[in-house]
Amino acid sequence: MENIKIKTDQREIERQRDSIKRLREKLKGEDLTYFITTFGCQMNARDSEKLKGILEEIGYKEAEDEQVADFVIYNTCAVRENAEQRVYGRIGYLKSVKRKNPNMIIALCGCMMQQPTVIETLRKTYKHVDIVFGTHNLYKLAELLEIRLETNESVYDIWETHKEIIEDLPSIRKSKFKASVNIMYGCDNFCTYCIVPYVRGRERSRKPKAILEEINNLVEDGVKEIMLLGQNVNSYGKQMEEAMNFAGLLMEIDKIENLERIRFMTPHPKDLSHELIDVIANAEKICPHIHLPIQSGSNKILKSMNRHYTKESYLELVKYIREKIPEVALSTDIIVGFPGEDDEDIQDTLDVIEEAAFNFSFTFIYSKRTGTPAADMENQVPADEIKEHFNKVLDLVNKMSFENNQKHIDNIYEVLIDAPNAKKSGWITGRLRDNSLVHMSGEESLIGTIRMVKIISSKTYYMVGELID
Repeated sequence: MENIKIKTDQREIERQRDSIKRLREKLKGEDLTYFITTFGCQMNARDSEKLKGILEEIGYKEAEDEQVADFVIYNTCAVRENAEQRVYGRIGYLKSVKRKNPNMIIALCGCMMQQPTVIETLRKTYKHVDIVFGTHNLYKLAELLEIRLETNESVYDIWETHKEIIEDLPSIRKSKFKASVNIMYGCDNFCTYCIVPYVRGRERSRKPKAILEEINNLVEDGVKEIMLLGQNVNSYGKQMEEAMNFAGLLMEIDKIENLERIRFMTPHPKDLSHELIDVIANAEKICPHIHLPIQSGSNKILKSMNRHYTKESYLELVKYIREKIPEVALSTDIIVGFPGEDDEDIQDTLDVIEEAAFNFSFTFIYSKRTGTPAADMENQVPADEIKEHFNKVLDLVNKMSFENNQKHIDNIYEVLIDAPNAKKSGWITGRLRDNSLVHMSGEESLIGTIRMVKIISSKTYYMVGELID
């Protein structure tokens, strides 16, 4: 693998700040609004926080509805083609909205924009789109907006590869007490079903000093829980000249005073070391929850997926994790219907689910993704067969989740209260350290605090508790 040189360009940061400053002066007093829709993963959600920060620094305020916003951004996802169709539908709808408000600016960014076929479609069919940029230059939003306002022409700025890592710009967090922090970008794994390496680029890690400074600043601002983000966090540091791996980074973060909880996603089973598991076991603040995507329990399918581990090596890893971290919650991702999958392969997957005893699982039907090797594979599985297999897997993972939740009943846990309950007035919602979801009766004033809660009942996807302090 080539040694990718990672740099942070201070001059580029200052250039973007100058664009923000000029726009703030130019648009002063216009009472402009923005609306951002985010498709896809937590990496995209974190990117949208940065976009919000830039727009609000310019002077925009968030609108409640995209129909009345002056600036509309879709931060797109390319993992599944149905997500792309939703984006095209939304863009088409905005065409009529823009006729009523010709000054509306429409911007598209994110993974979907890294595909040449998408750019060709936009240029040909969606000429009302004003700004298009990708995953490598999100920080240039202010500059691109400035160009659009000066030229009154559509702006396309798509980079094939990353350049500098630019982080030191405004950001708006959704939560006052929880925050996400990017520790690396890109992916080198090239799983045959996944388009992420093609749209997010090769792996590159941020410097430890920059990460620690960002987390310290967040903690000083009242953040209690940090989520470390990367397509494969276990690969952290491999591209850097500095000698620090993910285990070493976690140990440094664990030392930060007043930080309560550390989470991370997503690790890859092929790179999850015993060293890292030992660090999690011995740390004070790292939550006992590991999301470890298995994708399939069949060695034949895993090889076809290019996952670089076997059913046996995965289960050995699970055994070591449970020995070292008895209270751990293990979650996973499972794909059903990958090309060539048959009854025997599904049985292998069911066997792994039983043996690993996952606390919760995210189960997906395989989605053929144009541009990936799997899309051109023979033996695509018929839809009726996929549905039958999917139901078997879903029944088992739901059974395992329910049984694991039942084990919490009558026990007392720390819960970080993070939101009002969406369905029940007078109730609030929070998470155990193992990431289990808990609903309970309580005042919204408790949101953002950590409280002791006794679990009194459970369902498949959540538990019910009562406050005891």
